This record gives sequence, C-alpha cells and structure tokens, in this order.
Amino acid sequence: MILEFTAAPGFDFITRFSEKINVPVRDNFLEIPKEMGEGYVRKVAFGDDFKLTIHRYLLKEDLIIKRNPAATSNNVRTIFFYNNKEDFEVKYNNEDNIPFSQKNDSSILLSTNDLRTEIRFPAGSTIQYVVVGITADRLRSVLSIEKPNGTLKTITAENASFLFFESLDPEMQLLLNNIVSVDMNNSLNNFYVQIKVQELMYLLFNKLSLRENATFKNINSNDAEKLLIIRNEILSDLSSPPVLSELAMIASMSETKLKQLFKQTFGDSIYNYYQKARMEEAAFLLKQAKQSVSEVGYELGFSNLSHFSRLFEKQYGITPKKFSYTS
Repeated sequence: MILEFTAAPGFDFITRFSEKINVPVRDNFLEIPKEMGEGYVRKVAFGDDFKLTIHRYLLKEDLIIKRNPAATSNNVRTIFFYNNKEDFEVKYNNEDNIPFSQKNDSSILLSTNDLRTEIRFPAGSTIQYVVVGITADRLRSVLSIEKPNGTLKTITAENASFLFFESLDPEMQLLLNNIVSVDMNNSLNNFYVQIKVQELMYLLFNKLSLRENATFKNINSNDAEKLLIIRNEILSDLSSPPVLSELAMIASMSETKLKQLFKQTFGDSIYNYYQKARMEEAAFLLKQAKQSVSEVGYELGFSNLSHFSRLFEKQYGITPKKFSYTS
C-alpha cells in the first residue's frame, strides 16, 4: 500500500490515511480494519501550530509513505520519534531504499517539510512511532531559550532547510512507549500526552543544544539521500574504519562538504560516529549475543584487545569484561 501526500499547510495525515483505506475517523482515532492488520492511528492537537500523530499497528502488506515537498515554505518542523521494533527504510529524492534504522537502533529524525521522503514499513512489522508537527514560531515559544546554539537557531529560524538525526535513548524510549500506550478515554489524558511530548522534546533539544556551534549549510533532498547512503556505508562494516576519500566519491561530494554536512546532520565527525557505533555493537554482542570479549574484539577488527577495552571503557565507563557480567 502506498500513501502519498504533499506537506502543504493544513494537511491532515489521519484524514488522508482514512481516505486511502476507506475507514472513518472517529474522535481523531482511526482503527486499522482486521482485513488489513491491527492497531490504530491517533491525532492529538495542541492548537493549529502544534500537532501529534501516534502510530501503532501491524499490517498484512507493506506500507510505503511518500511525502512530497511543500511547494512553498510553511515553516513546519517535523519530528519523527521511532522506537524500533523491526527494521524499516527511508529514502530521499526517489533513489534506492536506504536503511534509516539498524536493528535495535531507535532513532529521531528532525526535518523541514521541503525535503522529499519515502518510508517503507515491511508487512508483519510492529510499527510504533510518533510524529510531531510544530511551527517554528510555536517551537521558539515552547523552548524559550535566550541564547540558543547554532543548531537550535537553525531549527527555529524562518526559511531554513535541514535534516538532523539523534538517537533515542532508554529514557526517551520509555516516554515514547507511554505516549503510544495511553488510554485517551480519560479526558485528562490529552493534557498528559502534551506533557509527555514536551518532555520528549526537551530531551531531544537538550541533546541538540550540546552540539558544537558551526556554520550551517542548507540541505536538499539529494544531499539528504547521499548522507543516508554514507551512514549506511559506515555501519555496514564496523570492522574497518571509514576512508574519507572513498566516502566522498560515493557521495559525489568534496571531502570538505561531506565532513561538514555529516557532522551537521548526525552531530559528530564521521570517524567518531563510526567508533561510537562500533562500541554500541560491541555492547550488543557482549550482552545480547553472549559473545566473549576476544570474540567481539576480533569481530570488530581489533587486533589489540587492550585497545578495544580502553575504547569501550571510555564510552561506557566499564571494561567490556565487567560489562558482560552486569545484569
């Protein structure tokens, strides 16, 4: 099933979805019919300039959501909080599908509505995510920051064009689960959801406020698509350090432009991003896959296990051996 829309002022996702599957919306709630799967889509509005769509469903066929860019700037910021139960893919600019989230990697995507996106959810996947739509004016009012850093200035500026990624840490995952699971039959729960969404946004913008101040460069759909390819290239083989010249060739960018846009989008340099992902994979293999320290170290390309242990302890504050024994 393909659901396509244009991110224009006044667009209402739940209404478009309702028309697509020919199921009525009742009290801003759309229940997925049994012949399609199970679950729901819910809309919660805190005014015309701050809205929330909650998605929780499992479908019997693939779902492809295509967002076409708005013809004119409407200054709406879209925040996509995804708590990963299964893999899904996103792409920009009608190019090949690029994995947006690796297994066990919940993520946040924050963007302007002038970027073309296409997200595919495979059939049989547990889909659980929240999309916040908020105008730049309302966001400035909500944040009320006297001296924002360069990243927050860009996000709240008029006529900016950007894409930012952040990880969804355990505290944020718990908040997201609370929002998705709330019983809206209680009349006070609209207020509860608003508080929890703002708490979720606080944690996100707190992370973004810690990013280094740097000159911001507007991004387009082609740049976004290339950056996702580069991210996937880095994560595809964590046993080998990325080579900047090779990545720049893949992205068809100069090394300088690639470094700038990657750090701007993902909040870290290419090499640091690789090393953090490498240690996160190590933590997963130690704890979930129950592999030994030596097995994990060698699998991730370390010939010197002492070096592996030092890097792991630097990131997690504990040696990999002790980490593997913690509950």
